[in-house]
Amino acid sequence: MNGNLMEIVAREIVHSLPKRKRDLYQYVVQLEDELAQQAASSEEFMSLLIQNAPHQQAADHFQLSYGQFMAEMREIEKEIQQQLDSVLGQVKWFDCTDIIRPKGSSPENRKYFYFSMGDLHT
Repeated sequence: MNGNLMEIVAREIVHSLPKRKRDLYQYVVQLEDELAQQAASSEEFMSLLIQNAPHQQAADHFQLSYGQFMAEMREIEKEIQQQLDSVLGQVKWFDCTDIIRPKGSSPENRKYFYFSMGDLHT
């Protein structure tokens, strides 16, 4: 599946989480995204992660121990991955090139697909 499409689906899954789980997950992701924007390289990003400890900051913000926070984050990430796997199992691509492209149209190397995600309810 296209990376952009996976990102959209993942965002929808996160949005569908119960409020507390969504808040925990989005808080730490926002902190990590801010650090990623500051970093010029992956090495610098890793260094910023170590220096700023976003998971510890999130634990403090939500008044949890680091261990409690990490256990909840693992559970949330597992739930997101399970839902994403379910969506991926339902995705179907149909080549409709012969149906959609009018005869004599160009370019000949263009293809048309119908994309279905089934009956998903995230």
